[in-house]
Amino acid sequence: MKLQKNLFLLGTLLLGLKATTLLAQGCSDAGFCTLNSFKPHETTNTPQNQLKIGAFFGGADHNIAVWGNYIEYNRQLDASWSLDAKLTSLSQNGNGIATFGLGDLFLNANRIINPKLTATLGVKLPLQNGNATNNNNPLPMDYQSSLGTLDLVAGLGYKINKLHLVAAVQLPISQNKNQFLAEVYPTNANLRLFQSTNNFKRSGDVLLRIAYPFELTQKLQFTASALPIYHLKNDQYTDLMGTSKTISGSQGITLNANMYFDYKINEKNALQLNIGSPLKVREARPDGLTRSFVANLEYKYQF
Repeated sequence: MKLQKNLFLLGTLLLGLKATTLLAQGCSDAGFCTLNSFKPHETTNTPQNQLKIGAFFGGADHNIAVWGNYIEYNRQLDASWSLDAKLTSLSQNGNGIATFGLGDLFLNANRIINPKLTATLGVKLPLQNGNATNNNNPLPMDYQSSLGTLDLVAGLGYKINKLHLVAAVQLPISQNKNQFLAEVYPTNANLRLFQSTNNFKRSGDVLLRIAYPFELTQKLQFTASALPIYHLKNDQYTDLMGTSKTISGSQGITLNANMYFDYKINEKNALQLNIGSPLKVREARPDGLTRSFVANLEYKYQF
């Protein structure tokens, strides 16, 4: 059994390294797949208060560099119920364009149904309308700090010994106000290569996370995780003539590999490094969530 675990660990590391050469839509930056109850072996059975501060860096499509940060608070109400709040921000830089803005506010409630099963229900509240501009010109979704959609978030977490399974859904209740049209730019302009998203209609996502931890030392734990995300339908936009167009290839599955390194400083303080990359891609990713890799460092304080 120990040999099998070591082989699994090695295989996951190799896949993660191989994946850094690909591009795909991963989870939205600090999005629903990184919420407290959806992360590997994060449970609602925490100390009464938990504060997390994180920062991340990623490589996006069109030679765009992405930086972001977030702050998250988890409150344990009783043995069964807890509440989470998470605030994000995002900065993008590339092709002579630099943007920064607040992203989203996530609010969700968690309930421990039994020692193995946990349920989560919440919302994602956009702090931007998804239509940031440059010199009064609408920018593509790749430069937006938020998808600009009001979303419903729901999920279930289940444990089988050390194996952790999560199934979750994120469904837009409202759409954003993006007005970007690539065809209005000259043929030699960088923005001409981006996907038009005027009057963008984004579909929802369903995810399944499979994670397994390996205790390296008393203070250090490694967790291997596979994260398939299925985009439920092709997205749509409105062209220059006012006609609704389907973005072919935007429906489908993306498979991501994640590696988590958790270091326990003491009973109240801990650090987590999370590195993620895609293994399988969707043909079209108009929402601007394309990442070749994401590295996230998080500090956690329990009190």
